This record gives sequence, structure tokens and C-alpha cells, in this order.
Amino acid sequence: MIALDNKTWVVYLLKCANNSLYCGITNDLARRLRQHNGQIKGGAKYTRANGPCELVYQEKSKDRSCAAKREYEIKCMSRNAKLLLIK
Repeated sequence: MIALDNKTWVVYLLKCANNSLYCGITNDLARRLRQHNGQIKGGAKYTRANGPCELVYQEKSKDRSCAAKREYEIKCMSRNAKLLLIK
């Protein structure tokens, strides 16, 4: 896992228990993973319902705007393209 300060934004992919992939952005990856796995309040309804989730990919972004644009690009990719990105 990348060590981050709260100014660094990250785009991440999670592999859920149902083998689906979930993409998101955050500036606190450790907290966000705990939220997605139901350990603390918050997290996406989808990941809470399909957890536990495992971090399989992450990339740094220079700011929130760049992270959101990259998240959109990844969400538009096919599953196979996302799996290639993970490798």
C-alpha cells in the first residue's frame, strides 16, 4: 500500500467477494478500505453488500480533479482492460 498524506489522491480498484471490481478515489486509502469492508462507518453500499473487498490496484494522482478523471476512464474500461491494468 502506498503511504499517503491527506494531500495525495489515489485511484484504486477493489476485488469484491463476488469477483467484481470496484473503482474509487480517496486521499486516505487505509480509512477508505476499512469503510468499504464495514469496519468503520461509511463506504459504498455496493462494497458493503459484496464484501469483503481486497485492494488489487492503486495509482497516485496529483489532485482530486485528476483522480476523478482517471476514475472515470477506468470505470469506462472493459473488465478485461481492468484486469490487464491490475497486472
